[in-house]
Amino acid sequence: MKPFLILQLRPEDEASDDEYAAFLRFGGLEASRTLRIRLDRDPLPELRLSDFAGTIVGGGPGCVSDAPADKTATDARAEAACLSLMPQITEGDLPFLGCCYGIGILGHHLGAEVSKARFGEPVSAARCTVTDAGRADPLLADLPPAFDAFVGHKEALQNLPRGATHLLAGEACPFQMIRYGANVYATQFHPEADGDGFATRIRIYRNKGYFPPDDAAALTEMVRAADVTTPPQILRNFVARYGT
Repeated sequence: MKPFLILQLRPEDEASDDEYAAFLRFGGLEASRTLRIRLDRDPLPELRLSDFAGTIVGGGPGCVSDAPADKTATDARAEAACLSLMPQITEGDLPFLGCCYGIGILGHHLGAEVSKARFGEPVSAARCTVTDAGRADPLLADLPPAFDAFVGHKEALQNLPRGATHLLAGEACPFQMIRYGANVYATQFHPEADGDGFATRIRIYRNKGYFPPDDAAALTEMVRAADVTTPPQILRNFVARYGT
């Protein structure tokens, strides 16, 4: 079986390792079935993505829409590396799942507006609703019509990319999940996150502008109490669909 390529952009070791462990746990993957590349520190080797069962992109503290002068050298390098793979993915319709930051990468590549103008969401469990198109999608076929998912993002898609299909909608942020072609997916929420994992990120990113630092304790209590169990099924379905 082909391995899955997991690309990460988090420069904090604890956050990156916790995210990777979540991808393995909720995707039902063994580490031996993945190639993990930390784009924050490792150069991107030459890759033929058709050699992989699929590509999964994690989140990170950077924003695609930040001005170049405002991006750290690490964020800029990781973003450029990720974007360099998108033509191969979209033109080949290769299996791809972009999580949070990944929807900005995909949307930007497809020419959609990604900005902080509207649709940012505070750290919360946001209600996602399956669209008519989503009900017919194999990654969502066995999901309930509405469910909560963990979010926390400053930027968002301002419009549906040309040629993309809208799969999951939200109230504060309309584009919670999209598909391009038959196999290229991205979510605004975190399908790999549970309450403990999101609590870890709240602690690590408390001074990154996602929320007032004094709110960290209350937010931690909130995410640990939230009923967020459905989103990991999307990750499992992605691995099951393309990993066999």
